[in-house]
Amino acid sequence: MSRIGLTPPDWLVRNLRSQPSPVNRPAVARAAIAMTLPLVIGLAVDRPLYGALASMGALSGVIGDTADAYRMRILNIAVPQLFGAVGVTLGALVYGHGWTAVLAVTGVALVSGMISTIGAVASVSGLLLLLNSVVGAGLPMPGDWWTAPLLMTGGGLLVLLLALLAWPLRSGVPERTAVADTYRAVADLMAACGRTEYDEARHAVTQSLNQSYDLVLARRARHHGRSPELTRLLAQLNAITPVVEAAPAAHLSGRPLAPEIPEAVRHLAQAVATGYTGPTGLRLPVPVSETARAVDHALRHAAEVVAAPDVDPSGIDDRLGRPAALGVRAARAARNVALSGVSWRYGLRLALCIGLAQALVSIVPVPRSYWVALTITFVLKPDFGSVFSRALLRALGTVAGLVVAAAVLSQVPRGWWDVPAMLLLAPLIPALTPRGYGYQTAAITPVILLLSDVLNHQGTALLMPRLLDSLMGCAIALVAGYLLWPESWHTRVGDRLADAVGDTAAYVESAFLAGTEPSARARMRRRLYRDLSAIRTEFQRALTEPPPTGRRAAAWWPLVVAVERIVDATTAARVRVRHGAQPPSPAEVAQVTLQLRELAQGLREAETLYEVRTDLTGPAGSVLEPVRQEVAAARAVTSPR
Repeated sequence: MSRIGLTPPDWLVRNLRSQPSPVNRPAVARAAIAMTLPLVIGLAVDRPLYGALASMGALSGVIGDTADAYRMRILNIAVPQLFGAVGVTLGALVYGHGWTAVLAVTGVALVSGMISTIGAVASVSGLLLLLNSVVGAGLPMPGDWWTAPLLMTGGGLLVLLLALLAWPLRSGVPERTAVADTYRAVADLMAACGRTEYDEARHAVTQSLNQSYDLVLARRARHHGRSPELTRLLAQLNAITPVVEAAPAAHLSGRPLAPEIPEAVRHLAQAVATGYTGPTGLRLPVPVSETARAVDHALRHAAEVVAAPDVDPSGIDDRLGRPAALGVRAARAARNVALSGVSWRYGLRLALCIGLAQALVSIVPVPRSYWVALTITFVLKPDFGSVFSRALLRALGTVAGLVVAAAVLSQVPRGWWDVPAMLLLAPLIPALTPRGYGYQTAAITPVILLLSDVLNHQGTALLMPRLLDSLMGCAIALVAGYLLWPESWHTRVGDRLADAVGDTAAYVESAFLAGTEPSARARMRRRLYRDLSAIRTEFQRALTEPPPTGRRAAAWWPLVVAVERIVDATTAARVRVRHGAQPPSPAEVAQVTLQLRELAQGLREAETLYEVRTDLTGPAGSVLEPVRQEVAAARAVTSPR
């Protein structure tokens, strides 16, 4: 007699799995202070409502307190606070106006959804714009019309002030730490060459490089190359890139590198972290092959750059291109949003769900009805992850948070006892947020309920309405924001990958055919690795969807890995040519690029895997032989089994 399997499906396991992440202790301390201090002041001056509103503003600041670079913290926290102030003002103006409030909040949802497609800061800004407008339209605000915006903005800016306290003493430290971490990730990559851990180590290097370039270039755009410190950091990032390029060649050799090589990279990482500019004293083994010479040459060049006390800014290539001026980027973003079909579709999805929620709670009496729209706002954020997964995790996290909230609301007397309760609950938000959305929801729920109880004194009577509203919001988001939109669950997951395969074909051409500037080739390679990293993240999100989307993504996943290996093999071949190997003929290059473009075209036209022809031959011993093998493997992946 067979046993009935009780193993949960893979997509559910992926959703519930906790993401390992170190606790950001400074962020934990800032959350405790920023969310508790307003309550203390409010109670001290006998204005607990004002303190609760300021703590709500601090909550939004805590959620946005994610960047390491101080200048980026200003953008990540201050800019969304301004949008939040506008949102609560608009919401308060239409409070109690029935269908006018429904139309107003729906219009705000459309704008919020459209601007959320611009980027990370704009996404959080759009989130706070809509969240605060929903709160303003659903709760009576104390004092004059400007009181609530001022208090909530002040609470968020308190988080920013605490985050900037160490700026005079630690200016530039986050950027230098990020670059040093990139060197350490490269050291791990070199140690993984010839081993099964190589693919994950290379992905970690790509993510670290992306983060470091973003941090350094974000500040460099403001300084326009005048800061010697930033110029030096950018030079150090560029100097480690040849080491990263040499890694695929070393890995394809099938032999682990000498332990002195990753140790040398770690030594350079320590020099970067401390700002040391003296002799590095590297001890490297004597190179005996093309690959070994490439690794040796790249490491010695990196050591020279790290040891150099001064760097000429005119000789530094930004690799990804120096960001345009803020005004130019803002105008470009506004134009793209207005003309982009993606931004309009997302804005309409969000507006439809919010409009339905607001209309529903206007017809059906629902206690604390604004929570329905709040739930939809948090769930329906595709840039934050899968909508289906977020709805599932929102419901589970709310249930877990309500258990904690029930204990707090039933056992902790209102008044000054709220202060130690908040002091314990607030730090859980930054501590649990990196572990996943469900954990974040579980941490935020008791905090929100505690602040809500300060505003309306309903105690445990808040619990069941909170659960009901959350489930209603999740249901509306799933039906009107997910199931009714074919792009949510009928998406051809190969579309974006097809673009990457086409870009890979262009990279193969630029690597071996004359006429491409080295700097242009470097920028092409960095963008390609960055795009592949984003595609990997997108596919991992798709794996958390239930069938058929998750099953389709799982079928395509090996091809994502195969394309990454094609880029690695191409980079390795280029490194070998640069260090003495015979370059491939134009006919060989043309054959590989033709096969890649055929593969890209097939991916754009395919909903499912289909059989393809693999016809790749060439001279034995050619540097392109590993590339041909990887292309053949990629085309074989698309054949049905």
